[in-house]
Amino acid sequence: METNWFAKRPVKDVRPGDHAWLAYSGAEERDLVIGGFVGEGLDTGEKIVYVTEAEPETLPGVATRTGAELKTFLGSRQLRVIGHRDACLDGRGRFVPEKMAETIDRESGEAFGQGFRAVRITTDHSWLLRGPRRHDLGQVVGCEHRMGNAVAPSTMAMAICQIERRACPPDELAALRDTHEVLVEVDPEFSDEVLTIVRTFDPPGLRVEGELDSARHTVFADTLARASAGRRVVHLDVSRLAFIDLGGLHLLTLHANGPDGVRILLDGLTPAVEAVIDMVGRHRLPGIARGRRPATPTDRFGGAI
Repeated sequence: METNWFAKRPVKDVRPGDHAWLAYSGAEERDLVIGGFVGEGLDTGEKIVYVTEAEPETLPGVATRTGAELKTFLGSRQLRVIGHRDACLDGRGRFVPEKMAETIDRESGEAFGQGFRAVRITTDHSWLLRGPRRHDLGQVVGCEHRMGNAVAPSTMAMAICQIERRACPPDELAALRDTHEVLVEVDPEFSDEVLTIVRTFDPPGLRVEGELDSARHTVFADTLARASAGRRVVHLDVSRLAFIDLGGLHLLTLHANGPDGVRILLDGLTPAVEAVIDMVGRHRLPGIARGRRPATPTDRFGGAI
């Protein structure tokens, strides 16, 4: 069922019945999100089904495990790594969307019979939409619908469908996104009842939500330093920042004019934040500049940018 609204969740909050979507900008973002999804399932005794041509020991959430752990996961069938031919191709190597849904149904049923309390499924569709053997978009959309129909009614199955943002044009990316009701992102770097800080990857930086007050200067400074490491420019998405105190602006100025000389771009400036900047005076904030325009809902949820 196509939708024009989305629930956006950090990966730690993905739950049974979720047919989730991850449009990733690079390996770092993919590995953090999928690594969290896979790793938590392995740690809590849930079954993992990963449809991929990659070797098990290289997968996010698995690569950090010992050889003995990997052998146990594979031997107990808690970890199922299924190649494309077995998961979704016919005998002539042609993509068959119906077969992917059958694979999910089979693996979910087996997980229930084995006593696993949940099954986590993930696959990357980028290979279907790039290169000389590119498949028809309608086939991939059809596959997504079938996966959603297989997962959404389930009380134990959850899935994250991955795609590299640049694997297809923005309109096709949006069409695939619209077959999902849940959009997944990396877990917050910090979150309490006042402030939430989330890593961003395209552009690289942080999204800052809520209120940045003196009680949270230290955690924000530490998080900003990690996000800025090795970069000359860092973006701060402040479109959901309702308040920043003068000390917070001073902290940004110190960071921008520190020994690493990081330029800070403020994306999505709201009137409330801009009013504080104007009160201080822009000339007193060297190294800090206006960044991107405020994001539209489509921008925020992984569609055309």
